[in-house]
Amino acid sequence: MPLHIALIQPQIPPNTGNIARLCAAVDSPLHLIGPLGFSLEESELRRAGLDYWDLVDLWVHPDWFAFRDAMNRERCLYFSARATRSYWEAPYQTNSCLVFGSETDGMPERILEKHPERCFTIPMSGPVRSLNLATAVGIVLYEAIRQTSSASSTPVAGFSPPL
Repeated sequence: MPLHIALIQPQIPPNTGNIARLCAAVDSPLHLIGPLGFSLEESELRRAGLDYWDLVDLWVHPDWFAFRDAMNRERCLYFSARATRSYWEAPYQTNSCLVFGSETDGMPERILEKHPERCFTIPMSGPVRSLNLATAVGIVLYEAIRQTSSASSTPVAGFSPPL
């Protein structure tokens, strides 16, 4: 099973478009959890995703509860600048769902409080509070691919384990 990406209430169309293109590149389903801060028809969103939208396994959930009903919570790993454990420590599985908060509000506090053992961060040593959402998704997704490809005899999404 592929790794899944979920975005909670994304706000910036180009970020979501770039993440959609990344999902198409590695064959990862993309879950958008509403309410969205834009229309899926916006030109900025379409332009950032280029002509790869047909290749994206896109799931749109009207709200958190609909997503929660569709996705087994045991598969979810949450990523936030406010978490304390490094994303390198996350227990990635080939069917994990990597969940990210919105660009403006980050991960909802209730998730951080309810699932602290499943919350992870990308360590930063400088004065920056957080990374761009598309950048963060790319960093975490490729680490998850690296770890799950190394742990299995079948490469994930056509990736070979690193030498």
